[in-house]
Amino acid sequence: MTYRMIQIGLGAMGLHWCDVALPPNIDDGLIEVVAAVDINPAALPVAQESLGLHPSQCYTDLHKAMAENRADFCTIVVPPAQHEAVVDAALAHDLHILSEKPIADTLAASVRIADKVKRAGVKMGVTMSHRFDQDKTSFREELRSGRYGALDYLVCHLTCDLRQRGSWGAFRHEIPHPLMIEGAVHQLDMLADLAGALCDILYAQTWNPAWGEYAGDSQALVTMQFENGSRAMFEGACTNAVGLKYWEQETIRAECELGTLLLNGRRLERFPYDPSTQRIAKFEGEGEPLPLLPGRKWKNSWLIEQFVDWLDGGEKMETNIEDNLQSVALIFAAIESSRTGQPVKVQDLLTQAMESL
Repeated sequence: MTYRMIQIGLGAMGLHWCDVALPPNIDDGLIEVVAAVDINPAALPVAQESLGLHPSQCYTDLHKAMAENRADFCTIVVPPAQHEAVVDAALAHDLHILSEKPIADTLAASVRIADKVKRAGVKMGVTMSHRFDQDKTSFREELRSGRYGALDYLVCHLTCDLRQRGSWGAFRHEIPHPLMIEGAVHQLDMLADLAGALCDILYAQTWNPAWGEYAGDSQALVTMQFENGSRAMFEGACTNAVGLKYWEQETIRAECELGTLLLNGRRLERFPYDPSTQRIAKFEGEGEPLPLLPGRKWKNSWLIEQFVDWLDGGEKMETNIEDNLQSVALIFAAIESSRTGQPVKVQDLLTQAMESL
């Protein structure tokens, strides 16, 4: 079945959706884009040029677009603070929803949205694209192969030079907690997924150095302990002098009983434990290289396919909104921990937010 959809948001990320994520699924006959929406009329030609929409199919009024076009679902590719309003409109028109991360810009709004979606009986997924990139998927499958024994801890480094105003999209320089809400939501989500358990305790320090042109915190150091006993550390930086571990080029390392698994700049290698050489140091690039998994679709393109399969009656996508509350709980636990200077019990924080509805 081909599902009819409305694309909401045609800014920088919306352009990526129109140019990269949607076309493979259009070509496969999984979706048909029937309308596109952006509050900025200057952005509407994006949908006309990339998707071949007629100008009459492009709107600045969200409700008018939904009222005038029969659709099965909508995408949400707008800043997080606007997500709840778009969700409300979609539910008013009985549409399923596929949204960019995070669910919303606050934990309270995130749990409200999840509750509204559940009560409406519609399906909503969140596109945690980094987790479903080719290199991260290959790392996850290798880690879960059983060849490395028990997982001890994980480390992730993301370091960028995006300190100047406007270098990371203008709105991110104005919002509170830009790194956590717009960036680290991906990396903390990936670490929890790799750990294979819910996060129990999280401690974070976030800040903005004097040279970072941000209204909110652009740097972070986070430690996490999971319910299965494994641990993780995250270094996130938007205002460094150079981007050594840039977006999609992160370093992720898994330290396990029987080996070390390393992903560095999309290069995957393993270092099996050898007791006969335990005093000999090895360096990045000296491990056994592993090929990345083959595949035609990755990231949002793959997630759109998973969402459509779910609409078709298939397995619920991993990043359905109820499960994805764990992802937003991580970033708001980090924000709370930095504010108080104390570790946060992540599941307690999420439970309290849900009970406050």
